[in-house]
Amino acid sequence: MCGIAGIYGKGFSGAMDETLAEMLSTLAHRGPDDEGIWISPGGECGLGHKRLSIIDPELGHQPLANEDETIWITFNGCIYNYQDIARDLRQKGHRFRTHSDTEVIVHAYEEWGIECVKRFNGMWAFAVWDSRNKTLFCSRDRIGIKPFYYTWDGQTFTFASEIKAILSAGAVLPKPSEEGLRHYLTYQFCLGEQTLFEGVKKLPAGHNLVLRGGKQPAISCYWDIRFDVDTNDDETYFVDKLNRLLEDSVRLRLRADVPLGAHLSGGLDSTSIVCLTRMLLGSDAPLKTFTGAFSEGKAFDETHYAKLVSKTTETEYLEVYPTCEDFAQSLEKIIYFMDEPAAGPGVFPQYWVSKLAAENVKVVLGGQGGDELFIGYARYLIAYLEECIRGAIENTAHRVRYVATLETIVPSLPGLENYIPMLKNFWREGLFEDPARRYFRLVDRFSDNRAFISPEFPADREGTFEQFRSIFDSHSATAMINRIFNFDLKGHLQSQLHVEDRTSMAWGLESRVPLLDHRLVELMASVPPVTKFKNGQLKYLFRRAVKNLVPGAVLDRKDKMGFPVPLTRWLQSELRDYAGDILLSKRCRERGLFDVAALTGAIDSEQPFGRSLWGALCLELWYRQFMDTDHKAVG
Repeated sequence: MCGIAGIYGKGFSGAMDETLAEMLSTLAHRGPDDEGIWISPGGECGLGHKRLSIIDPELGHQPLANEDETIWITFNGCIYNYQDIARDLRQKGHRFRTHSDTEVIVHAYEEWGIECVKRFNGMWAFAVWDSRNKTLFCSRDRIGIKPFYYTWDGQTFTFASEIKAILSAGAVLPKPSEEGLRHYLTYQFCLGEQTLFEGVKKLPAGHNLVLRGGKQPAISCYWDIRFDVDTNDDETYFVDKLNRLLEDSVRLRLRADVPLGAHLSGGLDSTSIVCLTRMLLGSDAPLKTFTGAFSEGKAFDETHYAKLVSKTTETEYLEVYPTCEDFAQSLEKIIYFMDEPAAGPGVFPQYWVSKLAAENVKVVLGGQGGDELFIGYARYLIAYLEECIRGAIENTAHRVRYVATLETIVPSLPGLENYIPMLKNFWREGLFEDPARRYFRLVDRFSDNRAFISPEFPADREGTFEQFRSIFDSHSATAMINRIFNFDLKGHLQSQLHVEDRTSMAWGLESRVPLLDHRLVELMASVPPVTKFKNGQLKYLFRRAVKNLVPGAVLDRKDKMGFPVPLTRWLQSELRDYAGDILLSKRCRERGLFDVAALTGAIDSEQPFGRSLWGALCLELWYRQFMDTDHKAVG
């Protein structure tokens, strides 16, 4: 992992080397091992790099060039199959000076042009300067694991791994995006290329960007999810293929020239990764696992499962218990590292577990993406329960398009015991509307946030829904589960990967996510819906694939937790004044975004603090970090 930055354009005024140095200083946490700046002889392009040395630490300095220095690259990420590609390139006559995956990208670009990315298995965000035709070629990995932000004013293109680096270059003035705010208030993250900053965009996952001759950036999609459902093979075939791909994905991600470990929550996803890692490394190889929990009771502590897995796989078990004092002292820093507040309170413990991991290893494997990929969220079951009821009423339940029927989904319903409030809210209105509107209700948080938002804020609810629909209905997939799968990989998963990247990079830690190998995504997109969500069973196919790998106690768990934070308890007691001081401050009142009376009532009441107050708290701290001119960043 690293931090990348760059500037392209004759319209740039000022000293490019000094500006790049300033940008890199804001990315120092991403690459504590090395730093480099390169500026083209003509002065039209400058590349910067902060390095976390993982592969070929001695010779992998960046920016890096080909033999005649006509092509230069700054690269963040890891190409896991780089050795295989390097072998093919050597056979074609390419000569290598290093053993790094970075140089493989350079030679692959020489050989295949921008089509080279289709050969990569990995996570990446990079920019390649080709002096032969004065072209800047940028790319982001298929799933969106690594970040790439940019701004373009018609003359100058500025990019970086994090938005704060673009701000430090003076490329744009820090100003909130009205559209971005609507996204955040609806989802607690931004969809597509949108960010919370006016004038700053993110390159979408699976896309390339090419700049040439001062023209508008040309953005193209090189990979997308295809729902070419395989109706020829049976369930056993898919289980076997999933097993093979899971093992190969972990095997590739064990390639590193530095110590590595693994996150271990005690859930099915991280447990599977730890078990596969132990199997592939062998029983004698050292392996450290990292767990986080809270001391506020069993509802916030699943370390007994993590310890069981650690004992079974013979790992060195390390744990951390963050406190409410840690929360108050670190939330502002977390918002700084995040650039944009995203997702839920889980970002806080993840930050502290990453700190623990970084104190012991430089690379960590985790189970991120398993819930989206293998159909693991309770909201999927809620959405399908309604479909089953409709099918029973309309007497259409046994048509092929139904993944589950009312009678077959019943055994899965006890898993919704803790989601009754969500069910009540979901069925309050709109029952049996079209699938897009129904799933939008499950992911939409604006209804909860509405009470705290100023009536003057332009909500544009229908416009926000149509943006959602453009993703939800963007494929030929007919089964609702595939449309959900598509949206969550392009929406909710992006917010989770945002958290994964920032909380690990805040401590100079490389995080690898084996479950998001693109081959696994392609496989799951091809599995018939009736197989991957059989009878409404969450993670049905994944459970079958790993049943002989993970301990039975984890496989049979019914109390999935998802790293809950005792935030309600803290904010009702020790941290009540902390929240009040921020949300009821003069600065927050004068901002005009929130309804102060509603916030005051919520903070003074005895009712539990909901996700909405968490969102408001993070948004106000974001304003302070990036919008208030009298406030210096704490990072």
